[in-house]
Amino acid sequence: MAEHGDRLVVPGETVWQTARAQRFTPIIDGADYLAHVKAAMLRAHRRILIIGWDLDYRTTFEPDGATMAGPNWLGLFLNWLVWRERHLQVYLLKSNLRLLPIFDAFWFGAAPVSWLNRVTSNRMHFAVDGARPTGAVHHQKIVVIDDEIAFCGGIDLTLGRWDTREHAPEDPRRQSVGDSYGPRHEVAVAVDGDAAKLLARQARDRWEAATGQALPAVRSRRDLWPTRLPVTLRDVEIGVARTLPALPQRDEVREVEALNLAAIAAARDVIYLENQYLAARSLAEALADRLREPDGPEVVIVLPRSSESRLEQESMDSARQRMLRLLWDADQHDRLGVYWPAVKGGESVYVHAKVLVVDDRMARIGSSNLNNRSLGFDSECDVALEAPDGREDVRREILWLRDDLVAEHLGVATDDFRRKVADLGSFLAAVEALRGTGRSLRRFTEFMVSADASPFAENDLMDPAHVPPSLADSVRSLAVNVITWPLTDAAPWAWSLVRGAVRLIEPDGAASGDAELSDTETR
Repeated sequence: MAEHGDRLVVPGETVWQTARAQRFTPIIDGADYLAHVKAAMLRAHRRILIIGWDLDYRTTFEPDGATMAGPNWLGLFLNWLVWRERHLQVYLLKSNLRLLPIFDAFWFGAAPVSWLNRVTSNRMHFAVDGARPTGAVHHQKIVVIDDEIAFCGGIDLTLGRWDTREHAPEDPRRQSVGDSYGPRHEVAVAVDGDAAKLLARQARDRWEAATGQALPAVRSRRDLWPTRLPVTLRDVEIGVARTLPALPQRDEVREVEALNLAAIAAARDVIYLENQYLAARSLAEALADRLREPDGPEVVIVLPRSSESRLEQESMDSARQRMLRLLWDADQHDRLGVYWPAVKGGESVYVHAKVLVVDDRMARIGSSNLNNRSLGFDSECDVALEAPDGREDVRREILWLRDDLVAEHLGVATDDFRRKVADLGSFLAAVEALRGTGRSLRRFTEFMVSADASPFAENDLMDPAHVPPSLADSVRSLAVNVITWPLTDAAPWAWSLVRGAVRLIEPDGAASGDAELSDTETR
């Protein structure tokens, strides 16, 4: 990277490509994201392309009631748009989430793809993407409209994603098919111009890999930027970083990992992370190296209190325990803070955002988690903004994004938080000074981390860093771990998992061609 000086965003190394965005805006939390995506789709003329880990036609844009034209449910809304716009084509692609082959036909709620493509408009196109290694998933979350505006981040157009920045306890609007869910934190970004065209190209590549159908680029003469979406920055260069697993016709792509490691190594003052997981040893060791330095940066990490599912708790949370101990042992100069957000009454906010901010220099927002799967096994797509020389406005906005996010978690005004940082001369000290007992950040402590990690922690089957040479070897490793696991109340559940995994292996040890493992994550 010498020829690029000290740049972090380097095409072909830490990102795929760079492109200029005429407008760039982060979008925080699901309520705003869903509203702005609908507003942009209302302006569509040629094509809407939605790439997701999951999609559900029952997704509600505005739980309080529609304030914009058209139906309030995703599926009805898209069909209405196609009826209204006679040139509009809609393409929807989600990951193949097979746990067992019998579930392969069901998606977009519970409707078979072949049936949907027969009974809906011939300008509505549905597909699942199984072009991936066994056990991997496509985790990218991209919405592109007319190749003119694109949304990219950690949020899917599916159930249980809506919430406001207030994360009010027991908010009756947080309903998923009649069931309530807890507070949830999400982050995405909107871009237009050439940056949107670059994300459109990635989305079209995915569609072609899944279906064999090449989609041409399109052009719209309309301004698609939603009226209510404020513009944070104008005329900025962004990079698109990807993770793509190895396939017979393609080498693996690890741009996300390279960008994370470069950013961590370059940090001077503060590394701020929000993520669903903390399980990637390569990234944890890079953070630990910086914590050991006498004059290294402060490291502040915001995570969910615990994972949502039992399997995630046994795999990802157990791996997180090991990573936290690694970081705590390295924190020789008291520059580390690891927190989980809570609202009034102590209910935790589920952190689903995937954000990295380094000083006033770079912000990365996307779909990638701090786990091994996101670095080399699943597909991911992130947007990176690096402040160029002479762009003080970009530096200010990167810092504002960081401070605004942590102020939300603390339940304080962003300006109040920034004044505290200025008074104390430390980001971490300001966080500690403003933490309270109501809505605030709670520290992870040694007391919260159990002494014995599950055998699923850092297991290659649950969280692989690469495409494994043999799925059978991974299943055998899992079985050995369970056999040596003390017979606790979780053991019967663990044996069920192993039996299900073993069924996916042919008697000769080769992976079955039509049976695939699901991802472990509620993503």
